Amino acid sequence: MRTVSFDFDNPEARFKVLVNDEEQYSLWPGDLPVPGGWAETGVHASKEECDEYLRKTWTDMRPKSLRLALDGE
Repeated sequence: MRTVSFDFDNPEARFKVLVNDEEQYSLWPGDLPVPGGWAETGVHASKEECDEYLRKTWTDMRPKSLRLALDGE
């Protein structure tokens, strides 16, 4: 089994911001392939820049299916 180690605290590290079908987001190491069920948002930057993107974009943490159910759609 292959294991991967990644230093999330390294100031030189680059990340991708991923999103899934439930419109939930995740930071992912920039040089690793995107895992199944996730898609790239186009953001590939430092952790601080990715965090800022998430603060502005991911304003409702509820999964999409829950938001739709509660909104009666």
